[in-house]
Amino acid sequence: MSGRLTFICAVAVLALTGCNASVETSTVPGTLEHDTQAIELDKAEMVRVEMRMGAGELNVGGGSSRLLDAEFEFDRPASKPVVRYQASSFRGLLTIEQPNVHGSGAGSHYAWKLRLNNGVPMDVITHLGAGNAEMNLGDLNLRGVEVHMGVGNLDMDLRGDPKRDYNVEIHGGVGNASVRLPSAVGIIADAKGGIGNIDAQGLEKRNGRWVNAKQEDAKVTIHLNIRGGVGNITLLAN
Repeated sequence: MSGRLTFICAVAVLALTGCNASVETSTVPGTLEHDTQAIELDKAEMVRVEMRMGAGELNVGGGSSRLLDAEFEFDRPASKPVVRYQASSFRGLLTIEQPNVHGSGAGSHYAWKLRLNNGVPMDVITHLGAGNAEMNLGDLNLRGVEVHMGVGNLDMDLRGDPKRDYNVEIHGGVGNASVRLPSAVGIIADAKGGIGNIDAQGLEKRNGRWVNAKQEDAKVTIHLNIRGGVGNITLLAN
């Protein structure tokens, strides 16, 4: 009887230990982990890139010889980002997403460093709930850019040599947005802040929109639609 009781207790202890370990690995910050992922180029003639991060630090740029080179840092194993790529006909869809893990949030470390290919035409869509985003997109072959920010700051650099017109949509919640623009193309910006200032350098206001001198006869024009909630909007075109 004593041996049987000892065995039952041992099983119970192991079960409880296992349960506790499961909770810790999914919701409690621990050792900082690093992960790298890559997606090779294929025959897709254009790619839609969608990034969805609940909270953290996002850094996006160009320079990859592949479609994507990604480095991730996180201290909750269950928050390891999920990278997917699907291609049909001549279009590709690349998604990078933070898993929806209950309890992963305040007090944790979460950072993405993404490098995209410069040659493939891309639409870049970003959803960031809370945190800061640094997006150096000027070297990419952009078809369009869309950013949705909840709480945090955005620093976007579009300086480069774009070959086509494209649209930029930025929707900010609480925080500041700074956008650096190329000086050799036309710029037309519709920027409105809820509570905050709009500082447009190298642009002048005409008919309610911010424009540069080149927009009248430019071969390439960037159209911006920026809506800020609470915070300042800075446009730099000089």
